[in-house]
Amino acid sequence: MKKGILGTGTVVQIGFVVHDIEAASQAFADFLGMDKPAWSLTDGIDKTQCTYNGQPCPARAKLAFFDVGENLNIELIEPDMTPSVWRDVLNEKGEGIHHIAFVVRGMQEKIIALEADGMKLMQKGEYTGGRYAYVDAVSQLKTIVELLEND
Repeated sequence: MKKGILGTGTVVQIGFVVHDIEAASQAFADFLGMDKPAWSLTDGIDKTQCTYNGQPCPARAKLAFFDVGENLNIELIEPDMTPSVWRDVLNEKGEGIHHIAFVVRGMQEKIIALEADGMKLMQKGEYTGGRYAYVDAVSQLKTIVELLEND
């Protein structure tokens, strides 16, 4: 693995997949002593242009976020039943940590560099204000890595 491939070492998010976003949000809120955040539903494929394993992916998920540091949040993800990186992890491993995320610049170049190091692009898409990509870094880093690029 090449050193410094992302251009950052700052984790900005830890993501968890869950079966019930209401229950998981309440549990985190109680644990953290914070208000339970409202969840939002991801946009449809017409806006996200989501692909999963290189194919168009209409998967959607409920998301809730907790700000737990100056530049760190916890993301809770309750995926629908459509095949996706979220659903796969929930089905295969159960609830728990799904990914760690980093904000990057030049996402496409980062994906190419990561794939050259054996970390395959799993899913990518757009969101209001940017784009995301999940890369399979389980063999190397024991988790999925999410790249976030904001406009």
